[in-house]
Amino acid sequence: MLAYLPSPARAVWHLGPLPVRAYALCLAAGIVLGVWVASRRYTRAGGQPGVILDIAAWAVPCGLVGGRLYIVATDYGRYFGSGHDLLGIAAVSDGTLGFPGALAAGSAGAWFACRRAGIALAPVAGAAAPGLAFGLALGSWGNWFGQQLYGWPSSLPWAVVIAPAHRVPGYENYATFQPAFGYECGWYVLTGLLVIWAARRFALTGDRAFAVWLAAFAVGRYGAESLTVGSAHHLFGLRINQWVMALVFAGAVGYLYLTRSWQPARPAAAAAGPVGPAGPASPVGPGRPAAAPGPAGGPRRLATGPQAGVVPPAGTPAGPGRPGGPPVLPHLGRFGTRA
Repeated sequence: MLAYLPSPARAVWHLGPLPVRAYALCLAAGIVLGVWVASRRYTRAGGQPGVILDIAAWAVPCGLVGGRLYIVATDYGRYFGSGHDLLGIAAVSDGTLGFPGALAAGSAGAWFACRRAGIALAPVAGAAAPGLAFGLALGSWGNWFGQQLYGWPSSLPWAVVIAPAHRVPGYENYATFQPAFGYECGWYVLTGLLVIWAARRFALTGDRAFAVWLAAFAVGRYGAESLTVGSAHHLFGLRINQWVMALVFAGAVGYLYLTRSWQPARPAAAAAGPVGPAGPASPVGPGRPAAAPGPAGGPRRLATGPQAGVVPPAGTPAGPGRPGGPPVLPHLGRFGTRA
C-alpha cells in the first residue's frame, strides 16, 4: 500500500473575528528565522549587535511590497479588466508573493538602511545569504497548507494529495502530485549550507558569498518553475519566472567572474603578524620580530622585514584587528564603513 503526503485539512483558523492563515504564519516564521541567522552570523564576524534588526526594519516591508507588485505585474489578468476588483492587489491573504520582486525591493531597502547608517553593505549581504536560504525553506511550507505550488501528477511515495477544489483545470482526475514546494525547501537548505561552506573555504567577501547564493537559488527556482503545473504567462516557450531566473543566474555568475581577482581585505595588524605587548620584556620569537626603540614616549617600530610597521605603545585603545579589539573576518569584509 502506497503512502502519500496528505495536505492539511485547514489553512485558516479564526481567533474570534480575526482570521489566522497558515501561509502568513509560515511566512512570518521564515522571516524571523532568516533575520536571526543573519544577525548571529553578522555579530559573530565582528559586527555590532542590533544592526541586522535595524536593516530588517527597512528590508522586510520593502520586500513584502515588492513581492506583491511582482505578482501583480506578472499575473495582471487576475487584477485588471472586467469582473476584477483592483482592491485585490492588496489582498496578500491569497498567498501569492513573488520572490524576485521581494528580493529586488528588499535589497533596495537594505541598501538604503546601510547607506543611512553608514554601514558597509557587503558584510550585511554575506551574513544575510544563509538567512535568506533557511528562511525561504521554512516559508515554502505555506504552500503546503494552501495546496499550491505542486508539480505534475505522480504516484511516488512522497507525492502530495491535493483536494479537488485546489486542482488546476485539466488535472481534476488526478489526486497526487509532485511536491514542488518540498523540493524547493530541500534545495534552499542546501544552498544555505553551500554558502556557509564556500565563504569559509574560499574566504569570500560578503558580496561574492551573496552572489553564490543568488546563482544557486536561481537554479533551484528555475527547476521548480519547470515542474509546477498551472497557468502562467509564457515568452518563447518559457515561463516569465524562468526567464527572470535565467537573468538572475547570468548576473550572479557574471559578477563572480568580474570579481574573481578581488582579495579579502586584511587588517594591518594581521598583516604584520602577532605582536606581543609593548615593553622591553616582550619576548622575541616566531611571528614576533625584534622591535627597535623609537622616540621617547612614542611607539616602537618593527625593525625587520617588508612588513615593518608600528607597534602601539601601552595604553593605546583596542581596535579592529588589535588584541582586545573586535575581530575582522576577511570573508565578510570590514565593518563600520560607508557602503
